[in-house]
Amino acid sequence: MKTEKEKMLTGELYDANNDSQLIQEREYCKALCYELNQLHPDKKEQKQNLIRQILGSCGNSFLIEPSFYCDYGYNITIGENFYANHNLIILDGAKVTFGSNVFIAPNCSFYTAGHPLDVASRNAGLEYARPITVGDNVWIGGGVTVLPGVTIGEGSTIGAGSVVVKDIPANSLAVGNPCRVIRKL
Repeated sequence: MKTEKEKMLTGELYDANNDSQLIQEREYCKALCYELNQLHPDKKEQKQNLIRQILGSCGNSFLIEPSFYCDYGYNITIGENFYANHNLIILDGAKVTFGSNVFIAPNCSFYTAGHPLDVASRNAGLEYARPITVGDNVWIGGGVTVLPGVTIGEGSTIGAGSVVVKDIPANSLAVGNPCRVIRKL
């Protein structure tokens, strides 16, 4: 029989609300995020070390401005030359992969978590997680929300305020709610 964590990582319905292992992992990650978000701006080395503790893997060159929140951290990978401005939220029940040279404006959210449409399953606390992938050389404008299962192709730009509900091909300018390609770059 699979654990709730195994179900989460394989995209099945799982119970995040009543599983002690997942609760403990989220609490640990939230404590690290809290510590990170409370650091004085002069504590650059301590900040980098905490981010490395939180994330699954990261390049050598990155900057994540406070505040930053995530659920588990270990499901997040960032490439080289990654920059995220203030108020980044990543709900990482599934893998969230950012390529190199990714720039994220303030107030952006990446949600791998979703909930069933079936009322009984949803009320029972079940959810699912689908991976998010952001290619190399991508710019995400301010206030963008990326939903479960989305891939944003390399070289793309997502306009401010967009809600990305489906894949965006490489080298595209995409905007809106729902986000859609308006031209190739």
